[in-house]
Amino acid sequence: MFDIESGQPVPRADALPRGAERHGETFTGELPRSVVESDSGAHASLDGLFGDLTTTRARRDRAAASEGQAAVAAGTAPPARLGTVPSTDGDPRHAHLTEEYGRLGDEQLICGVHVHADVPDRDTAVRAVCVVAPCLPVLPALSASSPYWPGADTGHASRRTVVRQRRPTAGPPGCFAGAQEYDRVVDELVGSGVIGDPGMICDDLRPPDHLPTVEMRVCDASPHAETVAMTAEFHRALVADALDRTETGKAGCGGNHAWLSAATWRAARSGPEGDPVDPLTRRPVPAPDAVRGTLRRLRPALEAHGDHRPSDRGGTHAKTRPSAPARHRIRLPRKPSGAVRRPGGGGVPCVV
Repeated sequence: MFDIESGQPVPRADALPRGAERHGETFTGELPRSVVESDSGAHASLDGLFGDLTTTRARRDRAAASEGQAAVAAGTAPPARLGTVPSTDGDPRHAHLTEEYGRLGDEQLICGVHVHADVPDRDTAVRAVCVVAPCLPVLPALSASSPYWPGADTGHASRRTVVRQRRPTAGPPGCFAGAQEYDRVVDELVGSGVIGDPGMICDDLRPPDHLPTVEMRVCDASPHAETVAMTAEFHRALVADALDRTETGKAGCGGNHAWLSAATWRAARSGPEGDPVDPLTRRPVPAPDAVRGTLRRLRPALEAHGDHRPSDRGGTHAKTRPSAPARHRIRLPRKPSGAVRRPGGGGVPCVV
């Protein structure tokens, strides 16, 4: 959340719920007091999800404007200065992060998109995580929207990815035989004091402790609802494909995920215009080729949900449409001045 006049993040995100109540929406706070979270409903169709996202964003923008603020959907806050936004009070998890992580806690001025795909149970979720994980590096390249940190161009398409991987429980997930083995490892981490509860596991992909889903956490927040819907579609197809491979004994994952950290970093550095690591060949390829190659493998899962035609645009989207980092760099100088500009046509406000 930004002040409309100064263009700086403001620690007044707690005011948004008061404004949102007048517009039929609710939001919750995050660790930095300038960040808010909103949840969509559960949807079987992409059209339903896209409609939910656009409606929620419109209500959020109206609620923010009523408080003299502007909402910016991006992986990082372009003009932010670290240490200037206090953490949210009253949340034990936030208190743990602030006390234990020091400067790393200040750096959590980042925003992401988390997508849940429904599965029958947690045992299934744990096994699916291992199969889905090798395909994840395609997603930060597709969704990158955070080239600035803090207030300067980092050369990365997704600086948020680099920042979040510095947390002690972030990064590629491990492989486990089932929920009992996974939960034992999580209990050990909680017992070590490094994290305060299971919800602080920040793997790029995880089985949540409170839902029978596979949760993907690797994508930047995006200024375009279409991009969010596309990454959700991608994730659902990956999970559906993993379930099929697990049931038929064709999972094909040897548990070696050591290369994923490097591949994820490459995707964050490259973005849609660069050469991320192809999940099948583990060699650098143009982003559109990596997307199309993965989509070809996922075609049966996509068609099973009636999603193939929308996703078929994924490769051309990565090739022909300027990416969020490219648009940031076109519109912003090397060091953003701080004023909030409201584009026409109902777009998300940006900082210039």
